Formats: sequence, structure tokens, C-alpha cells
Amino acid sequence: MRLYFLLARREPPVPSPLLVEVAGRLRARGFEVESGTPEEMLVEGDRLATSHDLYVLKSHTELALSLAASLHAQGARIVNPVPACAAAHDKVLAVQRLRTSGVPVPRTYVTGDVRRIRELLEECGPLVVKPLRGYRGVGVHLVRSPHDLAALPPLDSPVMVQDLIAGPGEDLKVYVVGTQVWAVHKPFAPGSFSAAGRPAPVAPEVEAIALRAGAACGLGLFGIDVIESPDGPVVVDLNAFPGYKGCEGVADPMTAYIADYAENRRELPLPPLGPVPDAAPLTAVLPPAV
Repeated sequence: MRLYFLLARREPPVPSPLLVEVAGRLRARGFEVESGTPEEMLVEGDRLATSHDLYVLKSHTELALSLAASLHAQGARIVNPVPACAAAHDKVLAVQRLRTSGVPVPRTYVTGDVRRIRELLEECGPLVVKPLRGYRGVGVHLVRSPHDLAALPPLDSPVMVQDLIAGPGEDLKVYVVGTQVWAVHKPFAPGSFSAAGRPAPVAPEVEAIALRAGAACGLGLFGIDVIESPDGPVVVDLNAFPGYKGCEGVADPMTAYIADYAENRRELPLPPLGPVPDAAPLTAVLPPAV
């Protein structure tokens, strides 16, 4: 069987040791494994056709998602599935899927108007402002005061605004392959994406939340960011196919997961969005500005 890994650019530009190991193990099982980074390729967009038995989508970029969507429309098999990746990439849809499945998430708003953020700051207290299509922590700002708000870059696109959840000062990064769960502690700071973090035990409550999140979002290779608040774990982000930095023993279960997906034609359904608790119509969140 032929597999193709759609990869993301890395900084520095060196291969992921985990993916190198997984590819080697897949080849040892008899798979043909190829890979490419869409931004470094010249793709004939109007003639793109399926050529492999399974595509492994390991990139969140707009180009990678677009190419994967084209392949998906032609019937290609992709892990994680394109509809699930697109839903995870859409932060509004992702947080709603998590909330309706019973996963604890912060109170969340979306806006393109800094005046609305000012109103929320006055009403709710400290906030986190993040891009709707962001990843790797790029563009995330903590807003605790009017001074922080004034220092925000101009909003050239809509943002997600969430309550700032009190915690120990670092995130619990939780990573999942199928039903296996790992966790690492990592401080949130510029550049922390490339740091490995410290391995941490996975509490039963965190494991249950992680598996519920994956089922709600149709993902088998994914990660969640958790704040361990005084009231319990709160999920503040979800990502399809993260880097698993700091996790030990991932290569073998990831190889088995991908091989099983290819050989047994596994499919992960993206379930319908369930009823929204305490539903808030568009006009009911905040009054008009004028």
C-alpha cells in the first residue's frame, strides 16, 4: 500500500524525529511511504488527482488543507479526515463541539471590534485573545487591563476572546493516538511551541476529557491544551496531529494506528453537533454599539 505524508514546514528545517521513525516502521511493515511539504512543491491545482491509498495530513496550513480537501472530494482516504481537520481548524466550531460534548471550556466570544473586547474586559475581567485560525500559539495575547488592550495589534481579522482561566502558570499539553494518552507540562511563552516540556502523569479525569474531545471532533491523532484550574481541568485549545514533543513511546502506537487505518479502511465519523446548552442567539450576546 502507498502512503503519502503531507508535512508542515519546520523551524529549523529538519525532519521530525518522530515522523522519521514512524515512516521507517511503516516501511518495515511493507508500506511505500512518500512525503512532501505543499509550500515547497509546485502542484498542478487544476489537475490534482489521488495517487495513494492513504494520505497522512500532518500540516495545518491553508494550502495543505486546501489540497487535502481536493483529494477528499475525489474520494481519497485521509487521516485525520478532512472534515474533522477543518472543524478543528475553525476555533469557533471546535469550542462549540467540545462544549456540547461535555468537555469543560472557557466562556468564549468572537468579534472583530476592539470595543467589544473592552466591554468584555470591564464585565468579565482578564481575557485571552487569539486568532480564529491560529496555531502554535501565534497571535495569542493576554489582556488583563486597559493597558494590555491598548497594546493589542490592530484587529485585521476576527478574533476569539475567552475568559482567562486561573491555573498554575503552565499548560498541560495532552496528546492522543487512538485511545492512548500522554501529557507534558509546559509554560506558555513565546517560543514554547518548540520546547519539549516535562512528561506528566495523565489523571483519569484528563484522559476521559481527552477521549471525549476526540470523539466529539472526529479525531484520532490530536492534542488538547488544558489548564488545571482550582475547579478542575479546562480545555483551552484543540489541534489535529500535533508534534507530541516530550512524549515517550509514541512511534509504535502511531505506526500501528496509521497501518490499521490504511489496511482495515478505518473511518472516523464527524458526529453531528449536539444541542447547545444555554444557547445564545447572535443578537443576545451584547447590545449594539450604536
